[in-house]
Amino acid sequence: MSILQAIILAIIEGLTEFLPVSSTGHMILASTIMKIQEDAFVDNFEIAIQLGAILAIVLLYARRFLVGINLYIKLAIAFFPTAVLGFLAYGFIKAYLFNSTVVAITLILGGIVLVVLDKFTKGDGSESTVDIDSMTNKNAFLIGLFQCISMIPGVSRAAATIIGGISTGLSKKQAMEFSFLLAVPTMFAATGYDLLKSSLSFSKEEVTLLGIGMIISFVTAIFAVKLFVKLVENYGFKQFGYYRIVIGILFLLFVR
Repeated sequence: MSILQAIILAIIEGLTEFLPVSSTGHMILASTIMKIQEDAFVDNFEIAIQLGAILAIVLLYARRFLVGINLYIKLAIAFFPTAVLGFLAYGFIKAYLFNSTVVAITLILGGIVLVVLDKFTKGDGSESTVDIDSMTNKNAFLIGLFQCISMIPGVSRAAATIIGGISTGLSKKQAMEFSFLLAVPTMFAATGYDLLKSSLSFSKEEVTLLGIGMIISFVTAIFAVKLFVKLVENYGFKQFGYYRIVIGILFLLFVR
């Protein structure tokens, strides 16, 4: 992997991890275009840049994590279904679903869902009487079930959890916030599991690439989250849906 390829992948990770467009899907598609060969270092690099993106959320929502135990209970309940299914299906998903064709199809289908969702959720939902603090444990578990769907590459963890949040009565803004917060335990667990299965022996050049990647993904994730919130508040989710549909079709036509 070259420095330029590392920078491009880190930017893509930071920009897409918390948007409903599938960071995993974009990473697979970008790697396909740049003809990056999958090996142990590439796997570890992708883990490192995910950690950079996670730290962006920890920084942006540090105060939210200090409000009390109630939030942690809801996050644990929402995380549980993904933890169980991830442990059971990790090998199958990695072996059979991590390819550009699956990503392209799920991008298109997810895009259609976002456009339809936006059509039937007018306004920002600020009139909703449900928020994260008053959300029931049952609804937290339901959002966790939605998150399980995102294990299919291209679906998008952010899209799945935001849709799940809105379906339980959260406003758009609250659904986005819970999606961001739920990303922390989910991604820490996923990256930790990957680290346990990978080699951690790096050359000096590889350590440099890992450092550059983490910093870039961290900075771009901060920018992306702030921009995402403003875009949804002003324009809704449909633009992300249209983007998913277009890029999915382009890849089906020209990249497979």
